[in-house]
Amino acid sequence: MTTIDNLKTAIIGESTASAKYAAYATRAAQEGYPLIEKLFAAASRAERIHATNHNKVLVKLGQAPIDIEMHIEVGNTVENLKAAIAGETYEFTEMYPPMIAKAQEEEISDAVRSFTWANEAEKEHADLYSKALAQLEAGEKLDLPAKYYVCPLCGDTFAEGTEPDKCPLCNFPKAKYIEI
Repeated sequence: MTTIDNLKTAIIGESTASAKYAAYATRAAQEGYPLIEKLFAAASRAERIHATNHNKVLVKLGQAPIDIEMHIEVGNTVENLKAAIAGETYEFTEMYPPMIAKAQEEEISDAVRSFTWANEAEKEHADLYSKALAQLEAGEKLDLPAKYYVCPLCGDTFAEGTEPDKCPLCNFPKAKYIEI
């Protein structure tokens, strides 16, 4: 696999995740979980930023943007959180590390940066989803943030009260974060 192949794979994955999380947000709202709805909405926005970043690199490398056909399955909120944790964990443990290594080998710094930003954000998403799932499964009153902030440059995601003055991945200023 080349970096161009990896970019196409990542674009499909991130675009699908964005659409899936938007659908999961709707389901969480229908089931009466507005705080989980916010979490899924924030992650959906971040995944869209990752896909956009990967597409920009692909185009910069002389490739045409790709068309994507998606098939999304939506379960209940617990099932959706479990699926989201599995997907995010797969991305940061298995998908992105070899993509980053290949882009480094091929000396495509824009791809290294785009893959690295997405990889680090996926760790945050998995952690946020895991916390929500643990509370939901324990039958506790949900003690989740009411707001999330997404860096519009790299897609890093922060729970309310944890957002740094500058994004730790790309140094984008807090004042320009997207509030969800």
